[in-house]
Amino acid sequence: MSDLERYKPSQTPWLGIAIVTALALVALIGLRDILMPFAIGALIAYLGDPMVDRLENRGFGRTSGVAIVFALFIGLLILIIAVVAPILLQQLSDVAAGIPDAYRWLALVAVPKLQAWLSLTPINLPEIDWQTSLSEHWSSVGKMTGGVVQQVTASSLSLLTGLLNVALVPVVAFYLMRDWDVMMAAIMKLVPRAMVRGVKTAINDAHSVLEAFVRGQLVVMSAQAVIYSTGLWLIGLNYAVALGLLAGAASIIPYAGAVIGIGSALIVAYLQFGLDLWALGLVGSVFIFGQLIESFALTPMLIGDRIGLHPVAVIFALMAGGQLAGFTGILIALPVAAVLLVFCRRLVGVYLTTDTYLGE
Repeated sequence: MSDLERYKPSQTPWLGIAIVTALALVALIGLRDILMPFAIGALIAYLGDPMVDRLENRGFGRTSGVAIVFALFIGLLILIIAVVAPILLQQLSDVAAGIPDAYRWLALVAVPKLQAWLSLTPINLPEIDWQTSLSEHWSSVGKMTGGVVQQVTASSLSLLTGLLNVALVPVVAFYLMRDWDVMMAAIMKLVPRAMVRGVKTAINDAHSVLEAFVRGQLVVMSAQAVIYSTGLWLIGLNYAVALGLLAGAASIIPYAGAVIGIGSALIVAYLQFGLDLWALGLVGSVFIFGQLIESFALTPMLIGDRIGLHPVAVIFALMAGGQLAGFTGILIALPVAAVLLVFCRRLVGVYLTTDTYLGE
């Protein structure tokens, strides 16, 4: 039997998909400066499409369903900003005001104890005139901000581009959400008929991964931020909302939210309560409780093992996305990595059936 006869036709789609994926990555890098509103709009459309489909099944028109879902998204965003933003800004202001005391504790207490414990040569941290430093800092920030504003206002094109990017997000999201099913059907019509089954299977797998990540991870991060913020607030810890949001955002990397959150919260608790073991234990219990809820309830129900990205792969994907496409790259890094993982698994499966691997 010749090599051509032994070649499996089912192998051909994956080579084409790999080529298309590589071309898409090249386009992403080349167009990274204009992609942010489209990436955010596509994310909103992807999240809203299932809800629009349900409204369609209940008798609503597609455009009416999109308008309802869009109004719900905007209302939720306004509610979050109205409730969280004032508290967060106040706590961040308190954090900035507490920097001198924190530095004083670090220089006079923490560093000497660490040096004594590790038998290191004593080294004194430099004294800082915080009032002068902060005033100079804010003065330089003011000058820099004024220069940026002057530059931006002097260039009407830059100003218009920035405003256009912001305004494009809801417009792109609305039209993509409205025409999502039509676009998916049009794409499938372009697929050669012999490849339809394989491509549909791959798309379903990729959709399962994306659904698990995008919807599941957003819910998990939000739930952890709420759990940590509420728990720390009930304890009476300073900066509870800021610490909870920090831990929730960091939980995009497995276990990073708990590690970063408990480390920063324990430092704040020590500065606030001193060596009060009860208070420190309560802070630790908040994060233990949040991690248990995440590990045994939220992640298994919402994400499960469908993504399969190793924590190191998550970190690499985020850094690579930021390096290649800036903020837009960070925004889409993990979804793209999850989809690439699906296709890589299939390519590996095809490779394991080839004569090169089997040695025939």
